Amino acid sequence: MTEIGFHYNAPDKLNYACRLVRKAVNARGLRVVVVGDPQMLDAVDAALWQLSPVDFVAHCRGDAPAHVVARSPVVLSVDGADATALPHREMLVNLGLEVPAGFERYERLIDIVSDETNDRQVGRSRWRHYADRGYTIQPHDFAKSS
Repeated sequence: MTEIGFHYNAPDKLNYACRLVRKAVNARGLRVVVVGDPQMLDAVDAALWQLSPVDFVAHCRGDAPAHVVARSPVVLSVDGADATALPHREMLVNLGLEVPAGFERYERLIDIVSDETNDRQVGRSRWRHYADRGYTIQPHDFAKSS
């Protein structure tokens, strides 16, 4: 069963996501799929390019040629796209508003929710979705860690 981490009240969702992805890839050797809306993925793409050369994380879009996707440790995939068609299954990072399609095929899902009211409301519905299906959720509240 997919391990679900729910990281909420994040003051800077983009920055946190990039740090999380960098650590997963560079320190743990994981292959990661990041899902979100096109603007968020553009921001993630730009932020990953701005990491120092030592911290650089190779990445591509989900619609890149198959050989590029297969070799990239991080794939950025638009909400609603068929993430199940991607070769990675280790870690899924959700930056979108919806429950990611096919999340149950991944070993781990990290769902990141900002401290903004709308993001928190839709985040609660995703939490209920996971809980109603019997998933154990590991919460991480940024408000308690600061």
